[in-house]
Amino acid sequence: MARSTRAMLKIGVLVGLVVAGLVFPLAAAGGLSLKAGVDAIDRLSVTIGESTPPQTTYVYAADGTTLISQFFDEFRRNVPLDDVSPVMRHAIVAAEDARFYDHNGVDMKGIVRAIAANQSSGQVEQGASTLTMQYVRGALRQNADSVEEILSVTEQTPSRKLREMRLAMAVEEQLSKEEIMERYLNDVYFGHRAYGIYAASFVYFSKAPGDLTLTEAATLAGLVQAPSAYDPAASDKTEATDRRNWVLDRMESLGYITAEQAEKTKDKPIKLNLSQPTNSCMDLSAEVMTYGFFCDYVRHWWRAQPQFGKTPLDRENDLRRGGYTIITSIDPAAQKELQAHTNKTQAKGSQFALGTVAVEPGTGRVKAMAVNRNFELDQSANGIHSHPVASSKGVKGSYPNTVNALMGGGEMAGYQAGSTFKMFTMLAALEAGMPLDTQINSPHRVATKYPVASGPASCGGVWCPSNASGSMAGLRTMWSGFGMSVNTYFAQLIQRVGADKVVKMAERLGLQWRSDTDQYYADPERSEGWGAFTLGVADTTPLEMAGAYATLAADGKFCRPTPILKAMDSTGQEMTETAPNCRQEIDEQVARAATDAARCVTGYKAAKGGCGPWSTAPGVYKQVDRPVAGKTGTTDSTRAAWFVGFTPQLAAASFIADPDNPFNAVGDGNSQKPIDAVAKAITEVLKDQPKKDFTPPSGKIVHK
Repeated sequence: MARSTRAMLKIGVLVGLVVAGLVFPLAAAGGLSLKAGVDAIDRLSVTIGESTPPQTTYVYAADGTTLISQFFDEFRRNVPLDDVSPVMRHAIVAAEDARFYDHNGVDMKGIVRAIAANQSSGQVEQGASTLTMQYVRGALRQNADSVEEILSVTEQTPSRKLREMRLAMAVEEQLSKEEIMERYLNDVYFGHRAYGIYAASFVYFSKAPGDLTLTEAATLAGLVQAPSAYDPAASDKTEATDRRNWVLDRMESLGYITAEQAEKTKDKPIKLNLSQPTNSCMDLSAEVMTYGFFCDYVRHWWRAQPQFGKTPLDRENDLRRGGYTIITSIDPAAQKELQAHTNKTQAKGSQFALGTVAVEPGTGRVKAMAVNRNFELDQSANGIHSHPVASSKGVKGSYPNTVNALMGGGEMAGYQAGSTFKMFTMLAALEAGMPLDTQINSPHRVATKYPVASGPASCGGVWCPSNASGSMAGLRTMWSGFGMSVNTYFAQLIQRVGADKVVKMAERLGLQWRSDTDQYYADPERSEGWGAFTLGVADTTPLEMAGAYATLAADGKFCRPTPILKAMDSTGQEMTETAPNCRQEIDEQVARAATDAARCVTGYKAAKGGCGPWSTAPGVYKQVDRPVAGKTGTTDSTRAAWFVGFTPQLAAASFIADPDNPFNAVGDGNSQKPIDAVAKAITEVLKDQPKKDFTPPSGKIVHK
């Protein structure tokens, strides 16, 4: 038999196999009937037709235009076909499937050509895939649940090809050519991590797909077959240029462009305007670098929301694949000013971290988050660790670069917050029926019922704290005791109300215990003996403290802090799952009474009582020039210093401490910095808002 005759016979046999496979693709596997096989294909084709590939999630500041970052596994953003330039559609047809608008999903002429071209190797799968078949393959890969399934979708076998052909024909019965083209363009890979035409247009040319020129469209269309081989970003553009020119010739032969257009365009060099998409919160551009820690807080927040998946990993995968548009609550102007103030006040190269968080009462939305650090994984140039043991081993510290959640919202336990915890004792006492004018004789040192084995605060085995100065001693009320931060007043007050109730109050207002020590003492079986809790010996974060104090500003309405203003899913529908999570946690009169005492701290003065001869942060009222309340806090030997301040419209918490070594004292000279940072946050966030006053308390909660 002549060679040409044998070749034609082989072609005829293979075409017959193809036709048989299209009619009965599944019957051979598992003994299925013809009807069962067809039904299975039809059901699968419906799934494919409705398939949506993973899309990039975009995260914006509150203005809706400042892009903070993106989250993705595959950089892709679906766009309607009308938003893709016609020349791009023509180029992809010319490059990949010239008979796209003529066949029913399978191009039999193309198959015959491919068989003839490859008859020496006996392969029927090479060079015969239509756009519809390529779309089917991509959809099957996206819907695969395992590596094995992905391999079965992409393996080069006749059976896989036959299944793909039948599915392509079924899909063509469900979708129009325009719908298939749209889905294909949004799914296909163009190299350089660019999935879909939107991503390709951005990565290679920094423009929208509707603005692509003829030469740009032909360049992108030429990439689909082999993105690495025809990479236009390579130093040698010869292969990319030849491939582009081949696409132009194909477009001319199909009548999409004239011969003159083709020749004129082929003379042009490929000019790229490359863009690198930011993924997650790393390597942010200079314009948005100040949002690094806030960006990571968004990620941690999403991971903690059960509505987005069963596990934190499932939820993060949802964030990276869901194609959400997230408008965060952060105020870009206030963020810029607060970050500049922070960097100026405390250098990024300092061992001590100065950080501030501002939260909106009544919603919990975070308006600003600044710290004197870079959110950066590379710590090779960091300073030496401040802990002596780590330092002796040459361990790097977390300054100026770190990815630790210094401000809260992550896994870090936080920092001791000192006398800012006195607020929880006062709230528990007020809730228990003790009025603001509760008088307690408060000497310089007082012995309590709480056991302490040893240390400077131990007197014969019991806790006996002292005041910071002798001038604090005397007969105090909640107004003067809080304004002057009298330790011995609150040591006796926590005895009266019960330490367990104070710990529970802090938990009700959002505090969590992450360290082993705090979890041990906060356990309900032991919290009744945790008297020192009132002086802030537990770890917390600025995010938690701002949220807790915002409850007072909102008349007792606690809102769990959130970075989200609103969010839309991939279809543009606004999501109710991201709404603020709020509840009325304490009575409004209790909140108003605590606020009245907290006014004593800032120099604003209480509405209902006397604040005492002095306070711990008397200049804040003048700094912000609006009604303000708050509380200072320092730990033993001023290892950390805090201030939490609030107005009716905003609460802000700031700290300064060494995140690497909590025993490394910041010193009294740094204690003013958190006060100034909170004042700056309030000033910047509220600068365009009218001044509002607090509502004073009334009734028995003020006087006996």
